[in-house]
Amino acid sequence: MRYGIVVIILLSFACSMNKPYTFNESGLKHFPPMPSSPENPVTVKGVELGRFLFYDPILSLDSTLSCSSCHKQKSAFSDAPVKFSSGRNGEILERNTPPLFNLAWYPALFWDGRAVSIEDQVFFPVRAHRELGLDWKLASQRLIKSSFYRKKFNQIFPGKNIDSVLISKAIAQFERTLISCNSKYDQVLRGEVIFSKEETEGFVIINEMVQGDCMHCHLTDANAVGTILKFSNNGLDTATVPDSYTDKGRGALTGKPADMGVFKIPSLRNVAITPPYMHDGRFQSLKDVLNFYSSGVHSGINTDSKMEYAYKGGVHLSEDQMKKVIAFLNTLTDSTLISNKKFGSPFHVKKL
Repeated sequence: MRYGIVVIILLSFACSMNKPYTFNESGLKHFPPMPSSPENPVTVKGVELGRFLFYDPILSLDSTLSCSSCHKQKSAFSDAPVKFSSGRNGEILERNTPPLFNLAWYPALFWDGRAVSIEDQVFFPVRAHRELGLDWKLASQRLIKSSFYRKKFNQIFPGKNIDSVLISKAIAQFERTLISCNSKYDQVLRGEVIFSKEETEGFVIINEMVQGDCMHCHLTDANAVGTILKFSNNGLDTATVPDSYTDKGRGALTGKPADMGVFKIPSLRNVAITPPYMHDGRFQSLKDVLNFYSSGVHSGINTDSKMEYAYKGGVHLSEDQMKKVIAFLNTLTDSTLISNKKFGSPFHVKKL
């Protein structure tokens, strides 16, 4: 009987140590239901461990870089204003670094969608030669040698050996908490504040088919995620045959002609603080982006049919219209995301 009581006490203690993480449901009421991972439920201790790993250079070969080196909180976890991030030994990466927020809703990650989950996404930069460049076996050995990390892993995954799967699960738990849902736009949806006249007019312009015509790809009306979560070719480049795209995008992954020059549609959230724009960072400012959509769209072989005005080079917005659109886009900046201490570096705590 006494043994049974001891077991119950220990189990209760273990559960209290790793209780489920509570998301801000009131802040997410204008979002679609958040997809969850049954294989990797988000817990308080799991998020804490993932946060340490996200900010720790222990996962790079020469211990100089961490996930946070290219995903900075002040820039909505992008590398803005850098066009291409620098990896290990200063090697320049080939595509602009995407921001990290609201990842739970994405069915695929990276510009080409190569990762099918947040956990899967973690595997790529750690082992990529030009990024962190660390063999997973060595990564595991490093963490096993640390009494700090051994203790934390055992709290969350008791009795399991530290390996790449557990490391990716922990980082993924932290990344799932990086939610952007408290911009002025969100506050307007919740009825807490109102748009200015200029912001309202900008909102109308981007959601009008005969004006901005943005709503086919960037949802800002019925869905607060800010993207349709799919892939598209938005007419950035001229191409008469699929193989002629300089960066084949998703096509390089799938080999399908229809995927050549196709990339993930990013969210408009925090767009004002995540320049430069597009997969190759070709546009330095929001004005540059709007100039492109206004008069620079190419009607290439794979240009998405949703680009309804590609045949005439774009939607031809006036200067006044572009000014109003930018005013609205600025309402999508979430100052809470970029200042919340829960998302910042935890290394005021001594690590052994």
